[in-house]
Amino acid sequence: MDPWVFWFLLWQSIVHYLQPMGDDWDEETCLQMELRAKQLEWERLLLEQEVEQLILEQSAEEQYLQLVNVAVLLALALVLCFMEWKRSLRREENDEGNNGANEEEARNGDANGEEAVGNEEDNVNREEDNNDDGNVQEVGNAAANEADNDGNEVVNEAANAENNDDVANVVQEEEDDIEDIIGETVMERIQWPVQDLQRGCEWTTVLMDNYTIWFGHVLSTSFYPVLQRAIGVGSAFEGWSPREQDVVYRMLIPMTPPRGHSFHLELDTAWQRQVRKFRVRVQLECTCTREQQGENMLCFLHHPKEELRRNQDPSLLDTLCTSSYLDVQKTARWFYQLVRAIWPALPQSHSWHLMLLPSRRSCRFKVTNGEESFRIEMLFGVRRGDSDIFVSSQPREAHTPSTTWPETYAVAEAQFFQHIARQAPPDSLHLQCLQFFARLLLGFCFSTYTMKTIFMHLLNAIPVSSWRRRHFLDRLLDIRDSLSLCVRAKRLNHFMVGNQRIPHDINLPSDVQEATRYNLFHCLAQDSDVHSQAMHEFQVLQKWFESIVLDEH
Repeated sequence: MDPWVFWFLLWQSIVHYLQPMGDDWDEETCLQMELRAKQLEWERLLLEQEVEQLILEQSAEEQYLQLVNVAVLLALALVLCFMEWKRSLRREENDEGNNGANEEEARNGDANGEEAVGNEEDNVNREEDNNDDGNVQEVGNAAANEADNDGNEVVNEAANAENNDDVANVVQEEEDDIEDIIGETVMERIQWPVQDLQRGCEWTTVLMDNYTIWFGHVLSTSFYPVLQRAIGVGSAFEGWSPREQDVVYRMLIPMTPPRGHSFHLELDTAWQRQVRKFRVRVQLECTCTREQQGENMLCFLHHPKEELRRNQDPSLLDTLCTSSYLDVQKTARWFYQLVRAIWPALPQSHSWHLMLLPSRRSCRFKVTNGEESFRIEMLFGVRRGDSDIFVSSQPREAHTPSTTWPETYAVAEAQFFQHIARQAPPDSLHLQCLQFFARLLLGFCFSTYTMKTIFMHLLNAIPVSSWRRRHFLDRLLDIRDSLSLCVRAKRLNHFMVGNQRIPHDINLPSDVQEATRYNLFHCLAQDSDVHSQAMHEFQVLQKWFESIVLDEH
């Protein structure tokens, strides 16, 4: 066979063989395309139904909102109609009173006329003295009519005054409602921290009371300082805290001298700056009288040192002092030893775990039970006389010498907050104002004590009744404006020192209350760069404030 014929027949057979397969594939493809088209049509119908459902729901919501708006408008209209109805009733009552008075006046006039006619008929046959009596009667009637008119005018004035008072009260109530809504709106914009400070303060107080009892048992026969009941100080015990977690509960433990010792506070003039600093000089006292009275104690002054060393514990000068002055760091280490040794005897040790934290000038520790935890800092100090001012272990500056005890106003400030709390109404939001700004200042150059000082000045000047929800926005603006003025003026007076307007139930030494008020912003006045930085940060802070409170972005 010719090769060309062979290739032609082979090609023709292939073409005829592939043609039916191509037809089957086209039919299958068409079927799939029809199925796909039907599926797309079905999906389109579903989408159209969903869109129609959404439109119906939106229209229903719009109708509901319209009904609510109509109901609110009707309610307002009813209130206004009711108020107008009450006013119209008062006006009608006043008009009726006036008409009655006028009718009575007319009746009096008619009676007077008849009496005058009678007098004229009688006077024809009478003498001139009878005419004088008639004139006197006419004058009396005129005076009576004038008195009635004056009485009507007084009644009208009283009614008008009552109406004006009612209108003023209604307007004031409406303004209070609007301000209350504004305050509620501002509070909803602020993200408040979840805290239970009262629970932490109560738990810490109970723990420290248990510690105080054991301190008395352990130290009763020693010559270490006598530890009094702890006093809650700092932000947590004042009712606010800049922290949402790891709130620090601070307790100040007053110390008094042991037997045979006395404390003498000496002002440290070498370190005197804005905050005064003291040194606590420890002096031995004669106890021979006690020894004669049968007390088991030898006099540190009049007994030989060898006998004292053999028969009596060392004095405070030999344990916690440096060169006759009470040492803060030695006292802190002694506190750590006491806390660790007494902890197993406390009832809290059965379900809580004690963890000591490092500190040179205080005793810090953390207690946990697996579900909650409390961070506690025990400060210690010596009271200045019988006042509420202490010298304490809490440092005010870095690298404070171990024998230096700065003056602290923490107890007096805590009592000031307690004084305000006793006078404030139950719905007062003064602590929320301080809480907001204390958290707002985090990350800026302004300290929380700066904001607390500004807040205490305002709280002492503005009545406590003006810190409710309807005043919330105004008080926040007052705090912001006060901070602005202080930064611009480079001055912020200390709240306690030199303040003559401190509440009388807070006991301050005379030298503190009469001292020259010192400036907490002295660094701004001394350094222009620091002041420029403070002005810049305040502008940033103000933008944050407006974005949160005033909802301005």
